[in-house]
Amino acid sequence: MERSTTNSVTIAALSTLLAFPAWAHHSDAGLDMENVVTFEGTVTAFHWRNPHVYFTVATEGENGESVEWALQMGSTITVSRMGWNRDTLSPGDRVTVHAHQATDGRPYGYLDSVDRMGGLATGETFREPVETVPASSLEGRWLARLSEVPRYPGGFDGFWLAHLTFTEKGQAALDSYDPFSAENPESQCIGRPTPAMIVSSTRYPMEIEFLDGGDVIEIRSQYWDEVRTVYMDGRDHPDSAERFPSGHSTGYWEEDTLMVDTRNFTDHRSPYQIGVPSGGQKRVMERYTLIEGGTRMAVEFVLEDPEYLAEPMTHARELIHVPQLAMTPFDCDPDATNMFRMELEQ
Repeated sequence: MERSTTNSVTIAALSTLLAFPAWAHHSDAGLDMENVVTFEGTVTAFHWRNPHVYFTVATEGENGESVEWALQMGSTITVSRMGWNRDTLSPGDRVTVHAHQATDGRPYGYLDSVDRMGGLATGETFREPVETVPASSLEGRWLARLSEVPRYPGGFDGFWLAHLTFTEKGQAALDSYDPFSAENPESQCIGRPTPAMIVSSTRYPMEIEFLDGGDVIEIRSQYWDEVRTVYMDGRDHPDSAERFPSGHSTGYWEEDTLMVDTRNFTDHRSPYQIGVPSGGQKRVMERYTLIEGGTRMAVEFVLEDPEYLAEPMTHARELIHVPQLAMTPFDCDPDATNMFRMELEQ
């Protein structure tokens, strides 16, 4: 079908602008990320919810039958940073959709872009954060600049696949994982524990706060509303039998660098979104250092999990101080996060 441009405005989707084609919670498995289908139709619903914005479009099939497509986007938080809001699309809008379709042929896809007939859309470009006032310490809100982080085909999935080396058990778990099934933790609004908050810092800010005179540090992520308490009072980790969804974190200072040691993680089926689990042997070591006069923070982590990972993984990046960004709640909606499974079962 010809791409319609008359009296229309193109509303670019998150995947196109960021060149991360699949930050979907079920990953790019089951989606044809190499090709784009194009069709015209009428918006029947627009769901402004987390972890993903969805809208549905009624169109005509090849044989003249009525077909309703479900189109998935990023979260309300990331889509808002493009200028979208809950009123950007409305039922009745005529649109031309460009999407990556499910490989099984059902009318479900990850949005590439959409042309809306008539009216104006806001914010057609992704807004990169800029350095503002410097921080006097590690306390504050921090975000990576997308343009400074290497890109990987498959986005979040591709990042982990490029950096992790799996044991036989880890590879078997990856090969058997069905992201469209109930075993996907995100279908139950179960997020991904650290170091996911660092890897996701291109989209979701992190916040560091010193409490109790510095004896406790809280590290929060807007991503899945994760909160970690870092104990700085010299205590040890509890017995390995006592485990926590975000792990148990202890910290100490090496001159001006905050060192954080996190262990005692609860078992998680897919902490890297690719189906490789983590368990009781997982450990994450992090380093946080203020640099460039407080406008930036250098972050590094080492991830170990000998049960599933054949060797440790190390990653480093810089985050900029972004006090102007609000830590709005992620508030995962069970209906929205489970929508891909409902579409699959129809």
